[in-house]
Amino acid sequence: MTVSTDDIVRHAARLLFAGTRLDLGRMATELGISRTTFFRRVGNRDDLMGAGLSLLSERTWQRALDHWRTKYGDEARTPDGRLRSLWVMEEYRREVAANEGMRKLFDTESTVALRVLTDPRGAVQPALVDAHVDLFRADAEATGLTPLVPLPDLAFAVVRLGESFLYSDVLAARTVDLTVATTLLDTLVRGALEPVAVH
Repeated sequence: MTVSTDDIVRHAARLLFAGTRLDLGRMATELGISRTTFFRRVGNRDDLMGAGLSLLSERTWQRALDHWRTKYGDEARTPDGRLRSLWVMEEYRREVAANEGMRKLFDTESTVALRVLTDPRGAVQPALVDAHVDLFRADAEATGLTPLVPLPDLAFAVVRLGESFLYSDVLAARTVDLTVATTLLDTLVRGALEPVAVH
């Protein structure tokens, strides 16, 4: 059986989710391919970690969207008026913060993990920014809102601020406080998408 790049990335994602360190030599053996083929398919360890974490991030984001659809269908707001994007963002952050594999990764390889997760040219952050842009655009179109700033700028700011809270224990020796993160990020997004009219 031919082992594809996607097969390797999915294997890496499973290991990361379980909190298992990525040992590329051992992974190549487990998958039954040579180290040369393995590295040719996925690049170096940072590249593979980024691909695996990006896949996990994408799946977490999709679960949050699916959870929204289960509760609210195709609506763009909750019954009390909260935008879908705010709800999905909060759900995403909560699941990331609760993931034991992520905690183990930060406990053992915090420097590498931060570099891979927050690299603006890497696999994780740009894809997450794009996912936010798509959702902000869908909410704005569905509710007739006119954003005050370009959506890619808003999404970048939201993702970067979200990172500073999700990884605050590593970045700044501060306790991760998702309640404060939600208050600040909701305020930022509402200010950009739902400005209060000045009379």
